[in-house]
Amino acid sequence: MRGLTSTLSIGLSLAGLLTGAAPAPAAPSRTPGPLSAYEHQRLAWGRCPEAQKELNAAGAECARVTVPLDYSAPGGRTIRIAISRVKAADTAHRRGILLSNPGGPGGSGLATTLALRPALKEAADGFDLIGFDPRFLGESSPLRCAPAPPPTPPGPSTSARADFEASVRAARDTARRCREHGDNEALLPHASSRNVARDMDVIRAALGERKLSYYGVSYGADLGAVYTQMFPRRTDRMVIDSSTDPTATQYELFQRSGRPTEEALDAWAAWTARRHDTYRLGRTAAQVRAAVQGLLERAERRPVDIGGQRLNAPVLRMLLKQPIQHTENDAALAAIVRDLVGAAAGKSVEPGPELAAMLALLSSPDLADSMVGGAIYMCGDGGWPAGGWPKDPETYWRNSVRSRATQPVFGPYVNGMIAPCLSGPPQRAQQDRGLDYRAQRSHRATCRPGATPGRCRGDEKEARQRNHHRQDSCGHPGTPEGLVQVRPSQPFGEECDEEQK
Repeated sequence: MRGLTSTLSIGLSLAGLLTGAAPAPAAPSRTPGPLSAYEHQRLAWGRCPEAQKELNAAGAECARVTVPLDYSAPGGRTIRIAISRVKAADTAHRRGILLSNPGGPGGSGLATTLALRPALKEAADGFDLIGFDPRFLGESSPLRCAPAPPPTPPGPSTSARADFEASVRAARDTARRCREHGDNEALLPHASSRNVARDMDVIRAALGERKLSYYGVSYGADLGAVYTQMFPRRTDRMVIDSSTDPTATQYELFQRSGRPTEEALDAWAAWTARRHDTYRLGRTAAQVRAAVQGLLERAERRPVDIGGQRLNAPVLRMLLKQPIQHTENDAALAAIVRDLVGAAAGKSVEPGPELAAMLALLSSPDLADSMVGGAIYMCGDGGWPAGGWPKDPETYWRNSVRSRATQPVFGPYVNGMIAPCLSGPPQRAQQDRGLDYRAQRSHRATCRPGATPGRCRGDEKEARQRNHHRQDSCGHPGTPEGLVQVRPSQPFGEECDEEQK
């Protein structure tokens, strides 16, 4: 659930994009279809949930939109999608509605539009800002799994293979807990990006709008692309930021993040080496990298004891990968590595505030359930955007071992990451997967000229030219400068043309 705040620097460029020409005249009305009752439902607006303090402080109102569980059987079971609305301040120049998604998948989006206001500036005044939680998440008929058991800490000694086998057992347990709990087995097949796009279109219709505008980041960008494919004539202004390669599987996207993350580690190591007097990790970038690799090699034999917890190498790699993506985390990451290296060497170390916060999250009883939302969609889409996850655990293991030669720090992590759908029910058919690869050429990102320079950590040429081009935690390009306005003139194939149904 990544990176919305990193996109807010787009400022006036986004505002200019969203304040273009007025939408085209409405098309003639058509014969009511099977979704007519949903599209013309009356919404009951009221105060937002108490937990949504920012929305309530902003004067937002909330409602629930009823949608079909299964769009192929709209007369059957229904679910409810939670939405929020901050009305346009400039009613004289109101353009319409603006929906958004913060990424993930699995992120709540009820309050996402509020975070866009600083970037939109006066352009926000012309839109009703509409937030929503995707189906089965947050306030939208949430899907819950059976409670996770307390995590089993690693023993005093371990091995890379033992750690991997533990991750396979954990993935299978999560899949079982979710599939067998309540009536989830009937719900899970309907968790897909295409169904979220259909829900978005029902929201549009229920609000009385002929078109919608949209802003999406990372997975949210992919979701926006899916909507434009399915409902191209109902798309007004569409901004997708940091979209994925639509021809790659989700697993391949994770794998691709290994090399640029190793490059990010080298950039961080150089920064840390210049501050050896503070962090004591080495006077050269090579020495700092060696300290990190040595930490992981030791942890693959004996997990690190610190702060009352025992951390194995997969957990350490995860802790390192999160902050390495942003230069503003350099100091915090250096402090974390310093504490871990000291503890691995047998010293008595009191975790600093940066590491203590991470340890508190790792020990949280809600940690396992917080990952479920992403798994629901990664498995429901069959591994968005273009295919599924390997079914044989040994595929992950072989790739993990092979990656160590060139990606010793992060290769085992990104190649060994197993989705909880590994042992779940059969993946959805191709026709309801997320992104149609045939539309690939319509979703090219181009960097804006004059982008704010800064140290980069990514795998594109522009990244090495200091354009703030950095991958996010799932291997997405992560480029606040890479904005795409998708304005297709026709549907991308018959399966995308939902407007004709």
